[in-house]
Amino acid sequence: MHTTPTRLRHTTARTACAAALALLAAGCSQASADARTGGCRADGRWSERERAAWLRTAVTFRGTADGAGPSYADASVVVRAPRTGDARPLCQPLAVQIEFWTFSKETGLSSVLRSRIDTDGGRTRTVGFPTGLPADQDGVCAGVLVAAYVGAPLTTAELPDTAPDLTDTADGADAADTNVPFRTARIGAYRLLPPSDPAACAADRTGGGSPSPTPTGATGGSPGWDAYHP
Repeated sequence: MHTTPTRLRHTTARTACAAALALLAAGCSQASADARTGGCRADGRWSERERAAWLRTAVTFRGTADGAGPSYADASVVVRAPRTGDARPLCQPLAVQIEFWTFSKETGLSSVLRSRIDTDGGRTRTVGFPTGLPADQDGVCAGVLVAAYVGAPLTTAELPDTAPDLTDTADGADAADTNVPFRTARIGAYRLLPPSDPAACAADRTGGGSPSPTPTGATGGSPGWDAYHP
C-alpha cells in the first residue's frame, strides 16, 4: 500500500545524488584543468602577431636616451610581465630574440649581436647592450638599432630594405619615433638610436661643418647579461 511513496522518495534521492555527483565531477575537472595550467595564460594557439603584441607590452628599453651616451654602457633591454592587460605568466614560454645592429645610409644595416631568451613574463630578464657600440664606424656616422622579436632569427627578407635616414634627426626629430620598415609581423618592439651629434654627421655629408666623429670602439664585445641568461 505504501510502495508508490517509497519509490518516489528513492527516485528523488537518486536524482539528487546524480546531480551532486555531476557537480562534483565538473568541479574536479575544473580543478584538474587549473592544476595543469597553474593559473597561467594559455598561449599555445597564438599567432605570430599575437605573440608580438604580447612582447610589445612586456619590453622596456633602459638607458637609451637619444644622444645621451654613444657607448650605451648602461643601456639594456628588459623583458618582464606586460604593462597592460592580463599579467599572468604564459603557459608556454616564448622564444624571444634580442638583436643589435649598427647602421648608416652608406653601409646599411650590420648585425652586431643577437641573443635568444625564453620568457613567460613571470620574472624579469635583462639583456645589456654590447660594449663599445660606436657613434662612428670606419669614419661614417652610424646609429644603433635594437629590436626584440619572437621566434627564429630574422631572415634577410624580413629586414628593412634600407637603413633609416639619420639626417632626419638633425632637424630635431625624435629618432625613437622614426619608422623602421621591418618586413615581418614578428617584431615586438624596437629602438632607434642616432649618433651623439647627428647634425655634425649631416654637415659632414654635405661637405661642411665639423668632421664626423672618430670611432669610440669596435662593435661587439662582452655583453652584460643578467644572472639568468642561458
